[in-house]
Amino acid sequence: MFERSKQALISVGLPDTDSRDDNKAKEFSAGGHYGIELSSMNNFSILERALGLSDDYELNVTRFIECRGVMRLPDAEIKDMAQLCQDRKKGLVLSIGPRATNDIGAFSYCENGKRVGYRNRGIDGLKYALEEVFRGIELGITGFLIYDEGLLYVLNQMRKDGSIPKYIQFKYSVHAACCNPASAKLLTENGSDTINLTPTVSIDMIASFRKAVSIPFDVFSDTAKAAGGFIRTYEIPEIIRVAAPVFIKCGPISQPTQNHLPSDVEIVERVKQARNVYEHINRHYPEARLVNPDEPSICIPNCH
Repeated sequence: MFERSKQALISVGLPDTDSRDDNKAKEFSAGGHYGIELSSMNNFSILERALGLSDDYELNVTRFIECRGVMRLPDAEIKDMAQLCQDRKKGLVLSIGPRATNDIGAFSYCENGKRVGYRNRGIDGLKYALEEVFRGIELGITGFLIYDEGLLYVLNQMRKDGSIPKYIQFKYSVHAACCNPASAKLLTENGSDTINLTPTVSIDMIASFRKAVSIPFDVFSDTAKAAGGFIRTYEIPEIIRVAAPVFIKCGPISQPTQNHLPSDVEIVERVKQARNVYEHINRHYPEARLVNPDEPSICIPNCH
């Protein structure tokens, strides 16, 4: 059935079905199968609090993600966040703004325009986004959250020609909606170092992504209420088995939305949920190993 379509997919290096049957856990380039990620770390005090709580819960968080944009933080605070993560050997990824929801265009807010998402509008939008990256690099940031495939293309060309350092990493956001292995292949060829898959993909679908590309994936264990509010804790061990290397994004279920400033209660619940996921991994897939901290895609800051 569908033989022509299957052959077309195979001819461009893609699997011809969504299946996990022959998938086995692969590893990060530096070793290990998975990392634990916390997002919405949108200022220094939130980051510091989450780090302290992770110590209290004996949770080795690999990477922290800021979600509102470099433009929302003053230089001194970015430096403090970078230094804290560098000292603790933790990754830190800052998101790039301004995005379609930040500028004067109302299209992204109307029903038909929601598909625009967080993309960068026009050449000026790209210029502003590049300035975010230049500023972040100057302040010691090594990883950036990308919402626009055009911006990814430009940044990848700049990394190739040495305009920005080779060690800079690009994480492709869930809000840019990578929904199938062909999209993942396209993004990888254009410079993505990790891809946040859409939260709704099944385990078999995730397995088909892994057959198409080798870069690490970012996979939600749960989502904020605004993103569906699901919890798939029991699936995470199997997701690691079929899709490693992966960063597991834990704890958004503690918040109504993903990009606001979480309260102290929400931060506590986020870290507790991450600990729950970590315990499930150890209980049901004890062979899985945390990523080696030397892994480049963790994005440990490089403060001068």
